[in-house]
Amino acid sequence: MSGGGGPLRIGNASGFYGDRFSAFEEMLTGGPLDVLTGDYLAELTMLILGRDRLKDPSRGYARTFLRQLETSLGLAVERGVRIVTNAGGLNPAGLADAVRELAAKVGVPVRVAHVEGDDLLARRREFEGWGEGVLTANAYLGGEGIAACLRAGADVVITGRVTDAALVSGAAAAHFGWARTDRDRLAGAVAAGHVLECGAQATGGNYSFFAAHDVRRPGFPLAEIAADGSAVITKHPGTGGVVDTGTVTAQLLYETAGARYPGPDVTTRLDTVRLTQDGPDRVRIDGVRGEAPPPDLKVGLTRLGGWRNEVTFVLTGLDIEAKAELVRAQMTAAFDAAGRRPAEVRWTLARTDRADADVQEEAGALLRLVVRDADQDAVGRVVSGAAVELALASYPGFHLTAPPGKGSPYGVFEAVPVPQAEVRQVAVLPDGERVAVPPVTESAALAPVPEPPLPAPLPVTATRRAPLGLVAGARSGDKGGAANVGVWARTDAAWRWLAHTLTVDRFRRLLPETAGLPVARHVLPRLGALNFTVDGLLGEGAAAQARFDPQAKALGEWLRARHLDIPEELL
Repeated sequence: MSGGGGPLRIGNASGFYGDRFSAFEEMLTGGPLDVLTGDYLAELTMLILGRDRLKDPSRGYARTFLRQLETSLGLAVERGVRIVTNAGGLNPAGLADAVRELAAKVGVPVRVAHVEGDDLLARRREFEGWGEGVLTANAYLGGEGIAACLRAGADVVITGRVTDAALVSGAAAAHFGWARTDRDRLAGAVAAGHVLECGAQATGGNYSFFAAHDVRRPGFPLAEIAADGSAVITKHPGTGGVVDTGTVTAQLLYETAGARYPGPDVTTRLDTVRLTQDGPDRVRIDGVRGEAPPPDLKVGLTRLGGWRNEVTFVLTGLDIEAKAELVRAQMTAAFDAAGRRPAEVRWTLARTDRADADVQEEAGALLRLVVRDADQDAVGRVVSGAAVELALASYPGFHLTAPPGKGSPYGVFEAVPVPQAEVRQVAVLPDGERVAVPPVTESAALAPVPEPPLPAPLPVTATRRAPLGLVAGARSGDKGGAANVGVWARTDAAWRWLAHTLTVDRFRRLLPETAGLPVARHVLPRLGALNFTVDGLLGEGAAAQARFDPQAKALGEWLRARHLDIPEELL
């Protein structure tokens, strides 16, 4: 696979396990492509696949991908499109074999390769401090194994846990013949890959200013990557949604932190990214600089953390606080009587009720009980039975949103470092040859990036109390137990105001849940953006379901809904 004179067109057809099923076929038939990627893995997904593997060792991969290939494999071969996906999950070799079987079944000969070495579970005794009960242990690999497979002529490349952006950067490195020291080029491809990785989030999905566009069925994104690592983000003609500097900015901020975006192949400097509207539904990314990758790889560990149960009581009309207090007292007494109080009992009252409501549902508040324990019995009948038995013996209007269950297992995610040299990445080529992928030798622990200077403050003569979201967009997400909230301004004037106004202290006041937690603010002037990270907000990670919004997907929209004094000229 070697580059010609034009750009490499890489599309994405999946942002998570469960994304739009028809996207593979839509991307293959909607316009020209060279490579089609599919991202199926997330922290929570690894736990799900780990439980699948416990039931059947031959599983552990995203089976949806196989069903998509039944109609898409022939299209891809006919159009000369190569497929690169991390759908292999915990069993890339197994999925590669399944693809070969499918290809034989549908009569479409393809050369299939896969990348392995990320799965460290069998080697867990070699690493200190991991503890007991580890269900999955996977290093986040880079794109070099993918590049080796493509250079060997693979039509389909299956990986396990690689970084999401590696699906794109690996394909670009193979196509253009980049060396591992071509850091600026690799960093540009990583930036493009990060924009593509979540599918329709780059084309108007989950976008703060969705009302300005028709985003009922956004198309999936693609990147036209040039030999110098610059790229244009776009989508197939006639597909829904929008690609503009706002949608691309939102995705660049998603699940990132400061100026540096560390990866196994290169550290991408997000503070060097330059975005330019290059026509309708076309955004150019250039100027991206790369630095040495860190010496360690991130390894994601998942464990079965225990058992949880949840009951939501509906409180209607008057005396909401008193009704909530009655239920809490009754459930506590029931636990004490049973002699089985769960190890963790958490109550939250959401005052969704309105006074003098015309609709009954609008008169209701939600009282949520979440319990967790290492013992399933402690969260099972002792909780659900106690709640049901209150049906005729508690507050007036008693009812639940759903019948309580027996309890379900929850997971815990932890990220630990492992030296690159300790991870043995292998590219298994289409002919079966196993090629060791050496680790990056020129890695470095880099000094912190100095905080960039802020723009001149905006002169303010008059303000009005209004939601932050009238002048700023936001996107938020999760990384283990931490949440990130990226906030960007839509105009230069709004940026001058936002950079000085939305400090860490004000962020904490606007989002009181973060008040007692470590919060860091990162300034990205080229994007007109601030990125906040909140450590500990999500407990032990998304799989632990520690809060109402366990992946912090709506944290940014809560921030945008908060009111503060905004200059009249911005409104």
